[in-house]
Amino acid sequence: MFRTLNHPAVWAITLSAAGILMVTMGARQSLGLFLSPLNTSTGLGVASISLAMAVGQFTWGAVQPFAGAAADRYGPSPVLLGGLLLLALGSAITPFMSSTWGLIVSLGLLSAIGSGAGSFSVLIGASSQRLPLEARGAASGVINAGGSFGQFVFAPILQALIQTIGWMGAMWSLALMTLTAVPLVRVLSTQSEQPPKPAAEAGLWQSVQDALADRSYQFLNLGFFTCGFHIAFLVTHLPGEVSLCGLPSAVASWSLAIIGLFNIIGSLYAGSCVTRYRSKVVLFWMYASRAVLVALYLAAPKTELTFYVFAAGLGFTWLATVPPTAAIVGKLFGVRYLGTLFGMSLLSHQIGGFFGAYLGGVALTRFGDYAWMWYADIALAAAAALCNLPIREAALPRPAS
Repeated sequence: MFRTLNHPAVWAITLSAAGILMVTMGARQSLGLFLSPLNTSTGLGVASISLAMAVGQFTWGAVQPFAGAAADRYGPSPVLLGGLLLLALGSAITPFMSSTWGLIVSLGLLSAIGSGAGSFSVLIGASSQRLPLEARGAASGVINAGGSFGQFVFAPILQALIQTIGWMGAMWSLALMTLTAVPLVRVLSTQSEQPPKPAAEAGLWQSVQDALADRSYQFLNLGFFTCGFHIAFLVTHLPGEVSLCGLPSAVASWSLAIIGLFNIIGSLYAGSCVTRYRSKVVLFWMYASRAVLVALYLAAPKTELTFYVFAAGLGFTWLATVPPTAAIVGKLFGVRYLGTLFGMSLLSHQIGGFFGAYLGGVALTRFGDYAWMWYADIALAAAAALCNLPIREAALPRPAS
């Protein structure tokens, strides 16, 4: 896999993008650890705080097409820098918010817009435009692994900070940690000047219209919707599930960390798979495995070991869906507007994320547990697997004998 990443400029682009994603995704994927402390501090209720986090899930997706389009037009540097500053600001002001609307502004809007502007659509779109074709699959796997490594690092650190200096201090620390990615924007910008647009190439709006009318793109986004539902539900409510099982809060933070650790492996493997197999087949097996894993989790005794094994299994495909999804978008429409078109796919992902985060809070409030959410997760994962099979994707050429 790494034979395609053997040029210094390729490594500079890939690792700087991975480092930025490590920070933005590490911050975003660890917010569920704050749900219970926020509820205890503000008394707003789990459903209200889940609503704020669900708005954040949707906002993170809604900003992706616009951030991708801005990066396609003006280059990635101003978009990434603005995103990091907004993410830091949203985290810094959250401790001063004592109402649902206040949390919607800080976590649901500012933090989500910031992390979205520094996320997949901009980073993978910008790198794909600046890397040779043979390096794109491997690079997308490494960049994606950076986001997973962020979850592995941030979750236990933030949990330790919550327990030692309180959730407010942990949130302010998160704001400072976000700013550490700012120097990487400069590294990325010095390695990647925006290439000129070919004269004969279709414009942005025409490319968007063509994508929206394409059945393969529609099927791809339906499957990605389920991925968002699944991830947002677990990121937001896994700590609550652990608590319902009578286990210590550290089990939740370490489970999130294990998910991130195993997704590093899964992301790198997915990046290599897109160069060897059709991406739709890779996605089919990823989504199908999630349905099986959730069913096995429901049947297993709820012990610490169960959560850790469950986290490892889920982690292997957690965000590893990103490289094959981006690869399909690139194959269907080219890479000139990949930031925009993949951003639109991420919007579908985060519409699912909104329902996963919000309905989890509703289910807990109404039924006292998450049973119906787990059943919905199984059904949606199975449907997502089937949605990818009709996608129009040519078979990969066989190597010469």
